[in-house]
Amino acid sequence: MAAPHIMLSSPRKAALMNAYNDRMFELKTRAAEERKLIGRQGDERAPPGQKWVKEAPVLDLGTRPVVRPDLWKLVVGGEVARPLTFDWKLFHKLPTVEVTEDIHCVTGWSVRKQVWRGVPGSAIVQAVRARTYAKFVMARSEDGYGTPIEIGDFDRDTVVLATHWNGEPLTRDHGAPVRLVVPHLYFWKSAKWVKQLWFMETYAHGTWEGRGYHKRGDPWKQQRYRD
Repeated sequence: MAAPHIMLSSPRKAALMNAYNDRMFELKTRAAEERKLIGRQGDERAPPGQKWVKEAPVLDLGTRPVVRPDLWKLVVGGEVARPLTFDWKLFHKLPTVEVTEDIHCVTGWSVRKQVWRGVPGSAIVQAVRARTYAKFVMARSEDGYGTPIEIGDFDRDTVVLATHWNGEPLTRDHGAPVRLVVPHLYFWKSAKWVKQLWFMETYAHGTWEGRGYHKRGDPWKQQRYRD
């Protein structure tokens, strides 16, 4: 189900967005708890509490930024030896991969064999020479969304800063021009419209983690919420 668009000025917009986010957390929590009790859905490849669907629903915070590739920037900094700001041209000089992975949402849906193409997280780590003591990467988006990812979960060839999905360029609804895809974790970790990656020594909450979601989010361990 597509999220509603909210086009209001501050501070009323901020108040409505907070209310919307709280309501979304309530609905997602309820849905996730209901799926958690069901168990496997007749396919051993599905994590506990997940059900296969044909298409991924469109979920966001209520706004869908329009970001032109020629104006897009990705700022990478924090605990790194070589902070970098990528524009579209520089970003496409990095190595690319194509990966095929299932994806899993905390609300209980999963989609089989999605194909993503883009720059692997491991290439970003190498390009900026992340400090050995950096333990987390905070991904921040154009819509104000944020989510922390353990560096061991980010520094993988199967984690992708994707520009293409199933053979087509990403659309605005799904995070164009670049979204993060962390397929082995619940999909709230796969931030859309990525504009910043910040390497950190210590953990900090993101949007959903600050509302009670688990700091890692492994679907096979049902890491939906913090203990």
